[in-house]
Amino acid sequence: MKLFLLLGVINGFLAVALGAFGAHGLEGKVSEKSLGQWEKAVNYQMFHTMALFVTGLLLSKIQTGAISGAGWFFFIGILLFSGSLYIYATSGVKTFAMITPFGGLSFLIGWILLGYAVVKHF
Repeated sequence: MKLFLLLGVINGFLAVALGAFGAHGLEGKVSEKSLGQWEKAVNYQMFHTMALFVTGLLLSKIQTGAISGAGWFFFIGILLFSGSLYIYATSGVKTFAMITPFGGLSFLIGWILLGYAVVKHF
C-alpha cells in the first residue's frame, strides 16, 4: 500500500514539474507536434498517478494480487507510455514512439485488473 502511495506522490510531482518544463522550457525549441506529444505524456502520467493513489488506498482495505498487479501495470505504463513520449518529443527518434503502445497496453491491463478486483471484492 505505502509503495503505491509513494509512487503516486513521486509521479504527481514529476507530472507537474514536467508539465511546467514542457510549457516553459520547450516552447520554441521543439515543434508544436512535439509539444502535443509532451502534453499527452504529462496528462497520461497524471491520470495514472491518480490510479496509483486509488490502488494504494484499495490495498489498505483488501490485500489482493489483482489490485497490486494493477498498481504495477499502472506504474509500468507510466514508464513506457509517458517515458517514451517524453524522449520521442525531445529527440524525434521514432524507435521511442514504438514503445508507447506497450505502455498503453500496460494501462489497459491495469484497469482490467482493478475492475476485476472491484467486482470480486466490493
